[in-house]
Formats: sequence, C-alpha cells, structure tokens
Amino acid sequence: MGKIIAVSNQKGGVGKTTTSLNLAACLGVLEKKVLLIDLDPQANASSGIGIYPDSFKKSSYHLLEHTENINDIILKSTTPNLDVIPSNIDLVAIELELVNHPNRELMLKEALAEVKDSYDYIIIDCAPSLGLITLNALTAANSVIIPIQCEYFALEGLGKLLNTIKSIQKIHNSELDIEGLLLTMYDSRLRLSNQVVQEVKKHFHDMVFKTIIQRNVSLGEAP
Repeated sequence: MGKIIAVSNQKGGVGKTTTSLNLAACLGVLEKKVLLIDLDPQANASSGIGIYPDSFKKSSYHLLEHTENINDIILKSTTPNLDVIPSNIDLVAIELELVNHPNRELMLKEALAEVKDSYDYIIIDCAPSLGLITLNALTAANSVIIPIQCEYFALEGLGKLLNTIKSIQKIHNSELDIEGLLLTMYDSRLRLSNQVVQEVKKHFHDMVFKTIIQRNVSLGEAP
C-alpha cells in the first residue's frame, strides 16, 4: 500500500510546490513508483514538471468530481517512475460544486482507493488555503509535511493549520500524522532567519526536520 503525503500550508510562497516536485522526483530516481497530484488551481506543480494546460483534458478537477476514472487522468512524466495528475484553473469551481455533497471531504480518498496500491508514494501538492480541496488532501493522506519559510510572519496561520489537522484526525482521518515541519528560504547571514529557526525548534522540537532548505537564486526562481 502506497504512502500518501500531503504538502500543505495555507500561506503562499513557502515552498510547497518546490518541495512536492523535488520530493516526488527524488523518490522516482530512487526507483520508487510515485504519483504526484497537483491540487492547486495555479497548477505550478504541473507546469514545473513540464505538463501544461493545453496538453491535457482531464485533471484533478475531474478526480474530485468523480466524473472520470482516475486511470484515465494519470499522465506519464519524463522523470523516471513519476506519474502526474495535473491541475488547471477549472479546479477553482470544485469547492462550490461539492459544497452540498454528503461525502465532500472524502472525494479524493475514494478516488485514490483504486490506485494507491500501485504506487510506493503519492505526493499531494496542496493549494495555499484551508478550503475543501485541502481538507480532501488531508483526509486522504497518511501524513503531512508543512513547509515554513524563515521570514517575517513565518508562524502566521500555523496554529490554524495545526488545529485543522487535529479536527481532521478526530473526525475524518485518525491515521493522519505530521511528517514534520520543513524550514525553507533560510539565509544564515540574516538574524531574522536564525531567530525563526530558533523559535520554530523551541515550540515544535522533534517535529522539525533536521534538513533546512537554504535560500538561493535557483530556489527563488523555481516553481
């Protein structure tokens, strides 16, 4: 059975998509069979791996809507062992369309049931929100990685995300674990960066990954 990992933080610009892409690609290079799911209407994970809106007709919108079989949505990427379910702007509409659905938080989990045993890992790149799309991701996931940038307001909204995770654990997904907090955009030359690292480690201890993602020009230009 494949492990499902959501990469989530309702703040934008913290490195969610870059984390999702690199994690998925590295696992593929390590000969693990990986499915990357783009659940962000901005579709940066899709374009970042070379899949653009004009190259597909079925997307994560259809996955959540249950109007297409998941096997007909999955695309092959040029990265070894890495398949993709792409996204596009259509995904914006799904929250309104599912708002009255009795199992609205379970749509992704139900759709993935057909293929989760075919993959070693399923990586979900979440949108920068705590709306219904992200709730679907966290309900389907075994664990969640939370990227946190080493900048002003780094912890803003983190408490709300952690409370949301606790609620999902109680109501929808008792097996959901926090894989860890991933510090990103760290610049050792800046006092602020070092203060953020200290504060996060002080409050969250072993929940913080030892690996810290440095700020550099290439990362800033990444999707």
